[in-house]
Amino acid sequence: MSRLKATEGLFYFLGSIVNFSQDPEVHFKYIQAATRTGQIKEVERICRESNCYDPERVKNYLKEAKLADQLPLIIVCDRHDMVQDLVLYLYRSNLMKSIEVFVSKVNPKRLPIVVGALLNVDCSEDQIKQLIQITRGKFDIDELVEEVEKRNRLKLLNSWLESRVHEGNQDQATHNALAKIYIDSNNNPERFLRENQFYDSRVIGKYCEKRDPHYALLAYERGRCDSELIAVCNENSLFKNLARYLVRRRDSDLWGVVLAESNPHRRQLIDQVVQTTLSETSDPDDITITVRAFISADLPNELIELLEKIVLENSAFTENRNLQNLLILTAMKADSSRVMEYIQKLDNYDAPDIANIAITDKLYEEAFAIFRKFGVNASAIKVLIENVKNLDRAYEFAEKVNEPAVWSALAKAQLNESLVKEAVDSFVKADDPSAFIEVAKKCNETDHWEDLVRYLQMSRESFIETELCFAYAKTGRLTELEEFITEPNHAQIQLVGDRCAEDGMNDAARILFSSISNFAKLAKTLVELGDFPGAVDAGRKANSTKTWKQICFACVNHQEFRLAQICGLHIVVHADELDELINYYQNRAHFDELIALLENALGLERAHMGMFTELAILYSKYKTEKMREHLELFWSRVNIPKVLRAAEQAHLWSELVFLYDKYEEYDNAVMTMVQHPTEAWREQHFKEIVTKVANVELYYRAIQFYLDYKPNLLNDLLLVLSPRLDQTRTVAFFQKVDQLALVQPYLRQVQNLNNKALNECLNQLFIEDEDYESLRASIATYDNFDNISLAQQLENHQLLEFRRISAFLYKGNNRWKQSVELCKKDKLYNDAMEYAAESRQPEIVEDLMQYFLSQGLKDCFSTLLYKCYEFLRPDVVLELAWRNNLVDYAMPFMIQTVRDFGSRLDRLERAEMERKEEVKEQQQRSGSLIEPQLMLTAYPTAATTPNATAYPTGGIGTIPPAQGFPSYPFYK
Repeated sequence: MSRLKATEGLFYFLGSIVNFSQDPEVHFKYIQAATRTGQIKEVERICRESNCYDPERVKNYLKEAKLADQLPLIIVCDRHDMVQDLVLYLYRSNLMKSIEVFVSKVNPKRLPIVVGALLNVDCSEDQIKQLIQITRGKFDIDELVEEVEKRNRLKLLNSWLESRVHEGNQDQATHNALAKIYIDSNNNPERFLRENQFYDSRVIGKYCEKRDPHYALLAYERGRCDSELIAVCNENSLFKNLARYLVRRRDSDLWGVVLAESNPHRRQLIDQVVQTTLSETSDPDDITITVRAFISADLPNELIELLEKIVLENSAFTENRNLQNLLILTAMKADSSRVMEYIQKLDNYDAPDIANIAITDKLYEEAFAIFRKFGVNASAIKVLIENVKNLDRAYEFAEKVNEPAVWSALAKAQLNESLVKEAVDSFVKADDPSAFIEVAKKCNETDHWEDLVRYLQMSRESFIETELCFAYAKTGRLTELEEFITEPNHAQIQLVGDRCAEDGMNDAARILFSSISNFAKLAKTLVELGDFPGAVDAGRKANSTKTWKQICFACVNHQEFRLAQICGLHIVVHADELDELINYYQNRAHFDELIALLENALGLERAHMGMFTELAILYSKYKTEKMREHLELFWSRVNIPKVLRAAEQAHLWSELVFLYDKYEEYDNAVMTMVQHPTEAWREQHFKEIVTKVANVELYYRAIQFYLDYKPNLLNDLLLVLSPRLDQTRTVAFFQKVDQLALVQPYLRQVQNLNNKALNECLNQLFIEDEDYESLRASIATYDNFDNISLAQQLENHQLLEFRRISAFLYKGNNRWKQSVELCKKDKLYNDAMEYAAESRQPEIVEDLMQYFLSQGLKDCFSTLLYKCYEFLRPDVVLELAWRNNLVDYAMPFMIQTVRDFGSRLDRLERAEMERKEEVKEQQQRSGSLIEPQLMLTAYPTAATTPNATAYPTGGIGTIPPAQGFPSYPFYK
């Protein structure tokens, strides 16, 4: 049968057995027979379902068959991974449509392979872009990028990828591909790498490593890919960048990795950390973590370098106490030779603790230098005596500082070394009689009687007379005490006075303190004696804040408020003392006296912000009626945030609004007025402030507030707010609360914005008010609304004028037929004729003309002929006029039409004559006589019939030229 080419019979025969046969030859022959008989659907089915045919053989046969529909070939190649061959064949056969069918309908997942194959055969980028664009199915974007990237054609995906991103696609593969394109094209890649949240940092970082390691750093840093970032920095010697990353990263474990001894790049990294990175940071946490990392890594010398850079050079951390301590202590452990340098350069370390640690580490000179630098001279000489054990240096130091405690310590050391004469000299210089027993014993042992006499004389003059003076006071012999202190003596009057004051002997203390002019102690003593005026006088002479406080508090306790105020005026000028004074008064409920004190203090030359602020707070608590006046006078001199809190706690809403206004917190001011309108709201003030708010949402809170509280003023408010209002949202708001009519004046004021929602609402209000004139003016002036919807709404309105507006709207939207029909329905014939003429559509005009004739409207018929003259066909007009016996009405139209035809013929004849003359002139110029091949037969012209127009029809004859249709009296 095959040999006889009985193809159809073969097809039916094989069709009965193919579904049960496993023979590849049967399946192949069936495909052949189905192809030759045009059974393409059956070919598709076998290619899709059969597993028995030889794919290569079938593919070659289908290619040779050159089917109109390549779907069977596509199915075979898709099923058996022969996509490359398929694409090559289809492209060379100019069957791009079949390729599009393959990737869009058959198997979108094959798109990457198809694109790769097309690039191999140099297919145009536009075709490939179109192919990608139409493929809506899911395919592997990474695979597509890989195929394109392998051929260095990644840029062709740019627009497609950007469109996906603009659609909100967050797929990682998309953003990875886009990142690669931006990097290769240098299209601001830094911004993309920093700001994009969706690309894979590791993938893009790896991609950038060989292209630009700085871009790799950006990607790795964004994704915190620590190991990769360290590797790329080490490979490219980007140690400065690595140092910056580590400092910002603040990860102790990561520091441990890079500072490990096994890291060959540790030294270069440390150099960059020390030299550059830490000088760039101002965050103490960065410094803290970095220093801890160096400590944990046991790198004392490197830590010293680091701390020197931070502390010794001019930086934000130069005065940091902990860092200075750490630098000195680290140097003690690692390099003691540098400790002295640090001690001299630094000033803000814990001197006593550092010095004691230095002594423990046997750094005696350093300990001595610390004590000496910070003026702890008693401890300094102790180091020289006990640790350095050099009494000569100790003596030189004592002479230099000349302090009793230093001489006393030196004297005891000299006495222990049996240097009696030197010890007595030192005790005398120290004026220290306390060691008389030890001195006497040592002098007896060494026969230094002259030195003992000198010491005992010093002891008698100081110690004994001091004790005698105290004994007078203790026994109440005040007269003898006064006589004693007026005579020359060596008593320590200050010491005796302090002892008397401690024991409550205030009269004796008064005498003693007066004698040495210690007015501070005298004032305190007079307070104890109840002599408050005297205490105030002594306080003036002492002029000490501490003394003034003691006197003031005592006067308050005894309710001597006039004197307390005198003292208080000297206290309040010190901002640090103000809180304590105020609390003292308030805790004892002396509010009025405290307010009076601060009021009097405002006029002082040294009045400061704290005084004005605290007085405002006191007014808010105890005299609210005075607060507003105070704020209006001194608002610029108060601490507004502090007074704001006080006013809010006292519920002084009006004052709170005033402060918010001055502090430029307009949002809070508006909210306060809205929440407390009775006390805080003032119309003009509110309108001034509300325009300055930062949060536009408050506009709508203000609108709701006025709607509830002052609806009659709402339109004024809206006009103030209009520059920043969203008119659409505003209209929606009033629609929701059903108050559009209330704000109609405002809506009309701002209609010039031509906002759609606003226009539509106003139009609805005009309809509800049956104000057709305003509606007509609105739609004529402002066109931003749904014209058709409004026209449909008005189409069946009960008032004629609104239906007329509906016709006008239809006309404005080129719905001429509906517009004319509405006019006909309402017998608005003039409007109908105008709209028909404006439409410039003969069928509409003729339809209207037939309507007039059917209704017997002869005058309208005649008027229509005039108004729509240009759009009427003369034969139609003449026929209808003749049928309806209205030829007389149509005669002006016909005359004008004939006149127009005549004018056209005249112009044609003139043009023909001019053409002939031009041809004749050309022949004459060229010297050759050329017979014109085509000549129009001339009709009689105006030249042969003066003042008459000739027509090509023989039955009409000539008529006088028309003077213009509109000149007939009938149309006037």
